[in-house]
Amino acid sequence: MHLEVVVLSLILLLTDAVVSYTQVSGVVGHPVIIPCSYSVASGVTSMCWGRGACPTSKCSNELIWTDGSQVTFQKHGRYKLEGDLLQGNVSLTIENAAKTDSGLYCCRIEHSGWFNDMKLTLSLEIKPD
Repeated sequence: MHLEVVVLSLILLLTDAVVSYTQVSGVVGHPVIIPCSYSVASGVTSMCWGRGACPTSKCSNELIWTDGSQVTFQKHGRYKLEGDLLQGNVSLTIENAAKTDSGLYCCRIEHSGWFNDMKLTLSLEIKPD
């Protein structure tokens, strides 16, 4: 195999591995909403929010869980699900945002079966007031 083909193949492989996250921004001291929703056509389901990119299963550094109709775990009172859970609005509200809230967040919607979960990683940037 020619060296040029190997190099070109490697470049194409590496460019496919680049990950892009949806950007969300907020302001220090104000609430910020990180959007996430799913279709409830087949019923409501459990979900979690965590800090960091979405892992293979569950959420890492868990912030909040819902069984689909109510919050079942909340790490701190600043983390809230204020949308209509029964309509699939599981957007995360962070009250009194701080610069340290900047980073990656994972919204994971659980669906039955192996590897069927909906995973959405978003990047939050909190800017000075």
